Formats: sequence, C-alpha cells, structure tokens
Amino acid sequence: MSKKDNGKKLSPFRFKIHEIIYEAETFAGKTFDIILLICIIASIVVVMLESVDSFNDQHHGALLAFEWGFTIIFTIEYILRLYSVQRPIKYATSFYGVIDLLAILPAYLGLILPEGQTQYLMVIRALRLLRVFRIFKLVKFLRQSTLIMRALKASKEKIFVFLVFVLLVVVIIGSVMYLVEGDKNGQFANIPISIYWAIVTLTTVGYGDISPATPLGQFLAAVVMIMGYAVIAVPTGIVSAEIINESNIPTNTTSCPACSQEGHDDDAEYCKYCGEDLYPDMEEQ
Repeated sequence: MSKKDNGKKLSPFRFKIHEIIYEAETFAGKTFDIILLICIIASIVVVMLESVDSFNDQHHGALLAFEWGFTIIFTIEYILRLYSVQRPIKYATSFYGVIDLLAILPAYLGLILPEGQTQYLMVIRALRLLRVFRIFKLVKFLRQSTLIMRALKASKEKIFVFLVFVLLVVVIIGSVMYLVEGDKNGQFANIPISIYWAIVTLTTVGYGDISPATPLGQFLAAVVMIMGYAVIAVPTGIVSAEIINESNIPTNTTSCPACSQEGHDDDAEYCKYCGEDLYPDMEEQ
C-alpha cells in the first residue's frame, strides 16, 4: 500500500499494460518502446516529405494514409498510457504527457481548421525520441539529463535576476548609443532599434546590419562586445554550481504506476512527485 492509500490498485491487466508501456526492464517493454521509436521516426519522415511539393504531388494519397495510420497508433498509445496509471491527470499534465498529446492533436485540428498547416506541427513528435534514454537503459545519460533539469530548476531565481540585469544593461546601452549615433548615423533612428543593436552585440551574435560610424560609438561597441563574453559565462557558472550540488543524488528509470514520473532515487520506495508506492501490489481478481 502507498503512504496515501486511496483504495486504488492496478488490476493485473492494467499492471501488465503499465509494465509494457512505461518500463523497459522486460523484453516486451523494450520491444514496445523500440517499435514506438521506429513509428515516431517514420512519422516525422512522412511529415517532412509532405512539405516537399514535388514529392507530395506524386504520393499525396500514400503520405496521407501513413500520416493517419501513425496518428491512430499514437492515439491508442496515449489512451493506454492514461488507462494504465492510477492518476491519469498526473501523466496528462507531465512533460511527456503534454508532448504525447501534442503529437496527435494537430492531425485532428486539421479536420476542423480550414486549409491550415497544422500537419507540419507534428514534427513535435521528435521530442518523443527523448524516451531513447530510458528504452536502451542508458541510465548514465538519463541521470545526467535529470541532473541538468534539477540544476536549472534550482537556479531559476538567479537566472531570472541575471536576465533582468541584462535587460536593464541593453536598455541603457541602447539609449546611450542612440544619443551618440542618432544624429550622425541614420541606422540608429530610434531607441528601440538601438536596443536591438545592443542585444545583438552583447550576445555576440553580430548580424552586422547595424553598426556605429563615429569613433565614440565604435569604442562603446567594442566595450559591449567584450562584455558579451562575461555575459555568456555568468549563467554557465550559476548552472554549473547547482550541478555540483545535485551530482551526488543517484536516480533510476523506475516509472511511478500512479503518475508515470521517472528519475527516482535508487533506494526510493515511494514516488517523490505524488507519494504513491513505486511497487504496489496488484488488485486481487
């Protein structure tokens, strides 16, 4: 039983479906996931080929059939994922749950939206390839990706403060550059354009579509370019510090039968996201 016993247990049938769909420990589970990956890759190729007018004109019927075939497969899979967890809402609102829904939604929207391009949005299915880290049991890579996500989440306040600071800097630099170049260089026609130049320069993108002409403006541009390297280094240092703090937390690929979340500690018995038992007893028939 779980810490939060709500009287719900997985029936043997639902437990078996959950094991096949969410786990990769068994032969059936790994086979299912490999077949799913092949379907995802094939569906992406179909969507890409549809965007090639010459190919689409010759094979439109076949491409349409393949597209709907994959959509039906992914729809059935999505329904089974909802059915095989104790808390379907938890899965539906998770990262993979949202991606799985977006993978099938454009096809159905195309039935009601006139002459839309919604079918091309189905390339979002490529995000589902992230499951390869679990399927082939590349636990090392899964742990590293989980580590990065935890580090980003832990440093979000610091990154937000840093971005606010950068925003203030580009506003100030853009305003100063407008004062320096505005009357003498038609490229800096107003402050918003000058701010755009400051953003492009500070981030070291350097499109070159706008450039200062006066010596003072060029000196200011050189200062901003040098500052750009420091700007790149700061968020890297913030995230790196958090990665060090999180690096000693071991995780595994066990999927919670209630909410389908992964990335639990190796010695965990209960889900750290919803509190349910990670290894529940099946319901007696």
